[in-house]
Amino acid sequence: MAEHGEHHEVVVIGGGQAGLSISWHLTARGIDHVVLERDTIAHEWHDTRWDNFTLVTPNWQCVLPGYAYDGPDPDGFMSRDEVYAWVRGYADTFDPPVREHVAVTAVTVAAHGFDIETTSGPMHSDQVVVAVGGYHRPTIPRFAERLPRSIRQLHSAEYRSAASLPEGEVLVVGTGQSGAQIAEDLHLAGRRVHLAVGSAPRVARRYRGRDCVAWLHEMGHYDVPIEDQPGGLGKRENTNHYVTGRGGGRDIDLRRFALEGMTLYGRLVEITGSTARFEPSLAKNLDAADAVAESIKDGIDDYIARAGIDAPTEPRYRPVWRPEREITEIDLAARGITAVVWSVGFRTDYRWLRVGVFDGEGHPCHNRGVTTTPGLYFLGLPWLHTWGSGRFAAIARDAEHLADRIARTAATTVAA
Repeated sequence: MAEHGEHHEVVVIGGGQAGLSISWHLTARGIDHVVLERDTIAHEWHDTRWDNFTLVTPNWQCVLPGYAYDGPDPDGFMSRDEVYAWVRGYADTFDPPVREHVAVTAVTVAAHGFDIETTSGPMHSDQVVVAVGGYHRPTIPRFAERLPRSIRQLHSAEYRSAASLPEGEVLVVGTGQSGAQIAEDLHLAGRRVHLAVGSAPRVARRYRGRDCVAWLHEMGHYDVPIEDQPGGLGKRENTNHYVTGRGGGRDIDLRRFALEGMTLYGRLVEITGSTARFEPSLAKNLDAADAVAESIKDGIDDYIARAGIDAPTEPRYRPVWRPEREITEIDLAARGITAVVWSVGFRTDYRWLRVGVFDGEGHPCHNRGVTTTPGLYFLGLPWLHTWGSGRFAAIARDAEHLADRIARTAATTVAA
């Protein structure tokens, strides 16, 4: 008899690729569980990506438990709709116990396990897996409120296409993976783009005859635990390298965009009315991004030499453009800018998870997904264990690790 409504051995919160992965392992082990999904299975792949979105990692790296990409283009990059269909297809292979349109509103520690409040009624479980990712609420700076109402503003999660924005020029703020790719999307659509360049690093798409991801994968880079990385747990705060899978995959070279008419600035620091102010950091940020890309090539060169691999050589990148001066202030209205796309990240929101496992900034504290609260786990977070944890590359491994832990805990509970 459930202590607090319907009872399950395990409740998994989130029906994306992480939640489905742990469900596959629990199903294989015969462990009673349910997956609660606020919307629909894999909905974020379709609902929060723009029309021309593609993966930035090759299709061959898309591997979930018992399910690997087997399409005609392993070295290509699936589009938004292809990824959505692929993850939905995964669910069809083992019929996971997913309940769609059921939101979790509260999780609290009970005398035995956890009490869970949902929009379909109360539940109780012995163990809980939180698989809702780490990107919950779009971040928009406070000074955005000062923008004139005549200028449309939206977060990158809301951006769909150049055609969905009003006619005129567009300011994109931020150069992480989304910001750089959205700027490219607008640029290719013939829009006049202004780009506030942040400190995100970049990586070359290909080097010495192979995709850089393939080299890094072979080098074991995606398998190094975060504790053994330079900077340790601080890696979790790092911005991903910008690159694109569009058009079969290529570099994103902001300097090349500048040559083609895109206007680049340093980091946006203030808006007053229609006046935007930028710090004079453009040259520094471009150089830093290039330095990271070249350091990755250095690592590949070293690996090739050590392993005695016969790989073609190629000249190193040389900057094709440098700013003659730093533009630190513009009048958006006077420039004809009618829209601003904020691509400055997300913040976590675990207010519904009323368990003391968070640091002062609201991030969960865990060791490879295992928290100090017995029976509570996280899965699918960036750098949960390795660089591959927040992407398809290592979710299967992380899910298996947690499933083993869950099975051991369940067996101990039964024995007691």
